[in-house]
Amino acid sequence: MDHTTLIILAIALLAALCIGAVGFVFVSGETKSQKRVARVTRAGNARPASAASNNEVDNSDKRRKQMQETLKGLEEKQKGQKKNIPLSTRIERAGLNIETRTFYIASAVCGFVVMLCLMLSGLSMLIALLGGFAAAFGLPRWVLSYMMKRRQKAFAEEFANTIDVIVRGVKSGLPVNDCLKLIATESPEPIRTEFQDIVEGQRLGVTLEQGLDKIYERMPLPEVNFFQIVLSIQQKTGGNLSEALSNLSKVLRERKKMRAKIQAMSQEAKASAGIIGSLPPGVMLIIYFSSPDYMNVLFTTTAGNMIIVSGLVWMGIGVLIMKKMIDFKF
Repeated sequence: MDHTTLIILAIALLAALCIGAVGFVFVSGETKSQKRVARVTRAGNARPASAASNNEVDNSDKRRKQMQETLKGLEEKQKGQKKNIPLSTRIERAGLNIETRTFYIASAVCGFVVMLCLMLSGLSMLIALLGGFAAAFGLPRWVLSYMMKRRQKAFAEEFANTIDVIVRGVKSGLPVNDCLKLIATESPEPIRTEFQDIVEGQRLGVTLEQGLDKIYERMPLPEVNFFQIVLSIQQKTGGNLSEALSNLSKVLRERKKMRAKIQAMSQEAKASAGIIGSLPPGVMLIIYFSSPDYMNVLFTTTAGNMIIVSGLVWMGIGVLIMKKMIDFKF
């Protein structure tokens, strides 16, 4: 094939492409114009139907506005609750029936006992005072925080089953109040105690929304927040309560599965952090039992005491940082 034949074939190919492009433009333009005419025709035919459905649109707009107002009010309440958490509220969240004064007395006694034990063990007065101060202000609050988290975890574990009880009761024809009474008598702790407060409050004239606010104040969990939003919106706008709560139960169970999956995936990091955090005190104990004279300098001199205190402070900071790094929020 010579050079002239190749030029002729290239020109023919370009001409075919140009003709195809021009034809596509005309066909697509015709198709677009036909679609535009059909769309305008459908819109014209739909105008009477849309005019007839104005009432439905207005009702949906009203429901949407009511839902937005409800959500906005709940968000404002929750923001106000998160600002300041008094000690009395923390005690209630832990499930303790004690007064604030009793907690302060117990903290002082704990600090005094720890300080006395450190002094009797032969440590200096400075370390005993620092240990007693830390025990008085840190140990009771740590125990309180641990009890709060344990109680909230137990509540979240059984809350999906609680919602299923309400769903089955509503589907069988029971009112919501009777379902709440059933939960208050048959559910495990701490759900039973929380819903007993709702039932007793309703007997005294407290509304369901106010009772849910009190539960969220003691159990600031996303699950309780979702439940509160669903019931509040259903009371103000109406709708199928059993379907809404059934969907909420499914969401909570999926959250529970995701939480378990994240905890399983984070076990390696937690084990590594535990090993790293336990190495310094473990090595210190080994050296103390193998060479006591080598370690006694830290306990018998002021400089050694300061080294111990500074080491404990930095170790505590390191442990807190590692805990923060492996503490997944979900």
